[in-house]
Amino acid sequence: MDWYSIVKFLHVVSAILWVGGGFVLFLLGVLAERAGNIEHKLQAMRASGELGSRFFAPMSMLTLIFGLLMCGFWVGFSDLWIVIGLVGYATTFSIGMLVFKPTGERMGAMVAKEGVTPAVLAIGQRMMRWARFDYAVMLVIIADMVLKPTLHDVGILSCMVLVIAAGAALALGGSRELVPSAA
Repeated sequence: MDWYSIVKFLHVVSAILWVGGGFVLFLLGVLAERAGNIEHKLQAMRASGELGSRFFAPMSMLTLIFGLLMCGFWVGFSDLWIVIGLVGYATTFSIGMLVFKPTGERMGAMVAKEGVTPAVLAIGQRMMRWARFDYAVMLVIIADMVLKPTLHDVGILSCMVLVIAAGAALALGGSRELVPSAA
């Protein structure tokens, strides 16, 4: 076994933990939203907020570090798929740090002070819309890392653009309001 294989393994494991863990929480939020279960949705949001800086941010940083090590020592930085991956990473990391982290903190403070209010639920809905876009970007990053497109792969690049556009449309489109379920 060589060092490249070890670093690549660590890169993939940290990416799986980062993307997979976040996707599970996102899915729990979507399922709670569809069921009209406010408490379960808030639990998913709380978990996202609590794990954001303690788990997701470190896993995303490890993913980046191991990826940069592979590029710096073995692969280089000039291939289109590397550039797409770095732009995608910067996008999703920025969403995490500039949207999810402060929004989660604000929601936590509001819930602690006022309880679950319509304002808290509205903030949660906006956060879910951003999550839709974030996971569209992550899907493109995953496809990019596996398929390694060049400028000649017009079909793959077009599909990537369509996924980003669909994620943006889902993020910008309204979602139904979360109302308490009739128990």
